[in-house]
Amino acid sequence: MSWDRFKKYYLEVEDLNFSIDISRMNFEDDFLVKMEPKVTEAIEDMKALENGAIANPDEKRMVGHYWLRNPELAPTETIASEIRSTITAIKDFSAKVHSAEIGGSDGAFKNLLVIGIGGSALGPQFVSEALGTPNDDKLDLYFFDNTDPEGMSNTLAKLEGQLGRTITVVISKSGGTPETRNGMLTAKAAYSATNLDFGRHAVAITGTGSQLDKFATKENWLLRLPMWDWVGGRTSETGPVGLLPAALQGLKVDSLLAGARDMDAATREPITASNPAMLLALMWYHATNGRGEKDMVVLPYKDRLQLFSKYLQQLVMESLGKEVDLSGKCVNQGIAVYGNKGSTDQHAYVQQLREGVNNFFVTFIEVLKESSSPALEIEPNITSGDYLSGFLLGTREALSQNQRESITITIKEVSPRSVGQLLALFERAVGFYASFIGINAYHQPGVEAGKKAAAAVLELNLRIQECLRDANGGEMTAEEVAEKIVPPGGPEITFKILESLSAKPLGRIKKSHLNLSHQSKYRHES
Repeated sequence: MSWDRFKKYYLEVEDLNFSIDISRMNFEDDFLVKMEPKVTEAIEDMKALENGAIANPDEKRMVGHYWLRNPELAPTETIASEIRSTITAIKDFSAKVHSAEIGGSDGAFKNLLVIGIGGSALGPQFVSEALGTPNDDKLDLYFFDNTDPEGMSNTLAKLEGQLGRTITVVISKSGGTPETRNGMLTAKAAYSATNLDFGRHAVAITGTGSQLDKFATKENWLLRLPMWDWVGGRTSETGPVGLLPAALQGLKVDSLLAGARDMDAATREPITASNPAMLLALMWYHATNGRGEKDMVVLPYKDRLQLFSKYLQQLVMESLGKEVDLSGKCVNQGIAVYGNKGSTDQHAYVQQLREGVNNFFVTFIEVLKESSSPALEIEPNITSGDYLSGFLLGTREALSQNQRESITITIKEVSPRSVGQLLALFERAVGFYASFIGINAYHQPGVEAGKKAAAAVLELNLRIQECLRDANGGEMTAEEVAEKIVPPGGPEITFKILESLSAKPLGRIKKSHLNLSHQSKYRHES
């Protein structure tokens, strides 16, 4: 890549200690000019969204995650006041926990268990790992982010004997999310097993009047915080979902909010060449032909940012992966996201990135400050951090030599302010790109369809058990069970459920193995 192209397409936002380099994306020089009509429309769409327009037409909802870090932008004083009072409540509660004014049955809280799924877990996990410091953290964080019994058991094993000093935060907008509900019931059972009052150790972040809200009120939980219908899970990190765990951990939430607010301001810039989120969205459009034809590989060269690609998977893929556009036309849009961290990937999939299928573009995340303390010199005048930087710059150059495109985002250091900036940058880029391609970035019908399908499978699970129980100890094949209950998925899904039921350590469904798996028989033992 030429120095002249770098100078032309390198943007530094000096006040933010932030820069973005798009010079290694192989767009033609007239590309940005050609995209100006879409850019103008995207800017106007974003203004309308921030002013309180119905940005989620399916659900007739506003989308206001930008107000979370700047309540003055909210369309009503009621909303602004709720945001401010909630942030105050988070800070006050966290201060009382840290001072032991609020404690558990066995004394001051020392652990925090966060129970959530998707955006209710990914954001808090990413921020906790990016900003936490073992010697400075006020609480140690643990997560239930799945409905895997073994995973929850392993986490509880780490907290054995410590539940009386563990505060549990349960996060679910509806209060009925199965994974979160299952985690809450598992945690509650663990507290009860040691004669502890779960409510004395629990906090709810949920929609007002939800199932969880009512349950927390009835059980006299420590605190209830709101989840507003105008904030989606994947954009909730600067709301109670992200701020309470961060504040309890002892992180600087004001700086996180300030970083997001500052990036929001920078990405309202109407001049394309000066707007980092617009440049990012335009590069996505260029690389994928506005059709998701290439994948986004996210490579942060910093251990603290290793969960960033996982966080971005949900933000980008749930927002942009849509079957129909705003007019109802079938478009099957989306951008696949994957990644790990540098320089781990020097020894993983960079080989394919350079010489394999050219079906991707890379986003490098560069951090200039190598450490908060002086690093050991591995060689004269060379530290491990110099090696890390060398691997980033070298990999970027090696990819360019083979016509593999990349974007480089540079921050000075990993701090609450810079993490807030990264969150806001990609949120805005997602909104701009969605406008370019004419889709609704703020709903998730595919996720809802998956939830309905899962509910149907659970109902079928009970019908299968009932069928075998009615057989009074008689054995049946999956095909024979399916003939009786006529499931929508036929014998195959019946077989899969029977296999799972028969694998339970203390389950009542037993299996008689035959040579051919599909001929195996199952029975119910009382």
